[in-house]
Amino acid sequence: MRHLLDIDDLSPAELATILDLAEDPDPPRVLAGCGVALIFEKPSNRTRNAAEMAVTALGGHPVSIRGEEVGIGVRESPEDVARVLACYHAVLGARVDDHRTLEAMAATGAAPVLNLLSDRAHPTQALADLLTLRRLWGGLAGRRVAWVGDGNNVARSFVLAAAMSGMEVSLGSPPGYRLDPVVIDAARALGARVVEADRPEQAVAGADAVATDVWVSMGQEDEAAARLDAFAGYRVDAELMGGAAQGAVFLHCLPAHRGVEVASEVIDGPSSLVWEQASNRMHALRGLLVWVLGGGAAGHAVERSTR
Repeated sequence: MRHLLDIDDLSPAELATILDLAEDPDPPRVLAGCGVALIFEKPSNRTRNAAEMAVTALGGHPVSIRGEEVGIGVRESPEDVARVLACYHAVLGARVDDHRTLEAMAATGAAPVLNLLSDRAHPTQALADLLTLRRLWGGLAGRRVAWVGDGNNVARSFVLAAAMSGMEVSLGSPPGYRLDPVVIDAARALGARVVEADRPEQAVAGADAVATDVWVSMGQEDEAAARLDAFAGYRVDAELMGGAAQGAVFLHCLPAHRGVEVASEVIDGPSSLVWEQASNRMHALRGLLVWVLGGGAAGHAVERSTR
């Protein structure tokens, strides 16, 4: 049984395989007759719609569950939630406040667990980002990508995924908001060249793609004033994009705050691939589900649910 709690749970070869599966226009119906539980402790637009449609495309039945309905850690432990839901579902996906919730669910071995977002990582977004770039460029190895802004959960998965795909990474974040050195070391251990820049202009120089995220994420509202002050000067605008490589593209996982971390002229301009990213969330999840269920987990879930 395999789980995906962060992107480096995969090998580089497995990552490439999932991207290949995401490209399949006629995927196998590996979820025929099966359910997939989708737990949302945090609000969701792209993730819920992408996951539900991916499950449906594979012949399955998605069941979306609000966090308060199960009360993980309040009404029931993460372990008990996983064991109960595995009685009915082939796969468990969860968008959670605390990454440790996913680790506890996965540790039961009750069913494959997929991280749909946690405070630590966002691997399904990274899959969609790579799929978007690969569809544009045809290949990823040797390209240079830049991350500008907060060294957050999205950045963590993005940088590791880029490193696993043979890309060079440059980072531009203010002091106090940089990516964890452990992540940078892990990316370098994968053979990637990772450059940490003091200014966003240095980070984007020569980059084929420039990525960013909001400066104030869900749950950080009380830090808003300090964050907006720290990130002043890190907005991705036309001038900043002008320092990237010719034909460079812009990525953002959404939702976006125009005029804050990105200018309207960029996110709504010809270099923006944000809508392709949003669409590819569904395709990437479909490829991931096919890969996870390649060992017959769906049939096992059906057998359990009929006992």
